[in-house]
Amino acid sequence: MREDEDPADIAWKLVAVNLSDLAAKGAEPVGVLIGHMLGSRDERFLDGLRAVLGEYGVPLLGGDTVRAEGRRVWGCTAIGRATSDPVPDRRGAKAGDAVYVTGTLGRAMLGFEAPEGEHGPAYRRPVPRLSEGRALAPIVSAMMDISDGLLLDCWRLAEASGTRIELDSSTIPVADPARRDECLRWGDDYELLFTAPAEAEMPIAASRIGTVVADGPALILDGQALSRSDGLGYSH
Repeated sequence: MREDEDPADIAWKLVAVNLSDLAAKGAEPVGVLIGHMLGSRDERFLDGLRAVLGEYGVPLLGGDTVRAEGRRVWGCTAIGRATSDPVPDRRGAKAGDAVYVTGTLGRAMLGFEAPEGEHGPAYRRPVPRLSEGRALAPIVSAMMDISDGLLLDCWRLAEASGTRIELDSSTIPVADPARRDECLRWGDDYELLFTAPAEAEMPIAASRIGTVVADGPALILDGQALSRSDGLGYSH
């Protein structure tokens, strides 16, 4: 996030994106640890922290505060409890599985560009899919959250599983169809990307966007093979 963002939004997003990691594991949050660099408008940071912890019923277990000069940094560790055995990860996709995604992609991108617009909160206050992750955990073969763009994260899932995934872009829900390609690459959506047996009945709302077809790894979009060098998303 930009340094001029409201500290309340920084606190919300700091916690929410870590809770999203728990959602991708189908985990129930136990609590969070926060590392906070003291500075101006700390009261706003506390307002946002109270809001996000209250929204998801997550306790603050501890952490650390420091005072330093220069650019401010924050850290968060979310601790969770598994609700399913085995715990989902990105390595289990199998040929014949269907590929799904929750929600609508590209809302964070539009919210970043137009903070006061319809999608403004999607970038600054993402919603971790905790209940959806727990509902899906016993069903999925692989699952992860979308932080760096659907295409890049789907490529990572395919690589980890040693499979090839074929996506149909027309079936992927996006916030702006005129900018579909950007919506698939921009990231920060924190939706769930997962694979499951094609015959499985979904316990939540999700869109089927493709199929796991063979050993790989590779990612195919609308019949075209993609690779990491194609700029699939945000690379750290």
